[in-house]
Amino acid sequence: MSTHFFGEGNIGSAPEFREFNNRNDEPRRLLRLNVYFDNPVPVKDGYEDRGGFWAPVEIWHREAEHWSTLYQKGMRVMVEGRLVKEEWADADENARVTFKIEARRVGILPYRVERVRLGGKSSAAADGDDHPN
Repeated sequence: MSTHFFGEGNIGSAPEFREFNNRNDEPRRLLRLNVYFDNPVPVKDGYEDRGGFWAPVEIWHREAEHWSTLYQKGMRVMVEGRLVKEEWADADENARVTFKIEARRVGILPYRVERVRLGGKSSAAADGDDHPN
């Protein structure tokens, strides 16, 4: 089961980059983020978080290694992708269910950002290919 997901949250730990061999083709690259998606509800003195949740966010893209240096713990992000249900059994053979987000886009929101420095165009952007591999 999967469904479209769109949410805003904070990265809770350092990004994790992994690379997987793909035979003779370019390796597949994965960036994992652990994100807390909050649910701020207005109260008398500001906001209160009600019903927020943690979710692993996976980004498969050839630029994942570079992006692992951009995303940081505590950074506010907007995530768009698919919410995917995963069923599995623990060590005691108890049925478990978890959810993860297979991200299509993860945008950095400007909260607490001190500066931005743009690099040159990547070859993917020059070719008009901004989609994940």
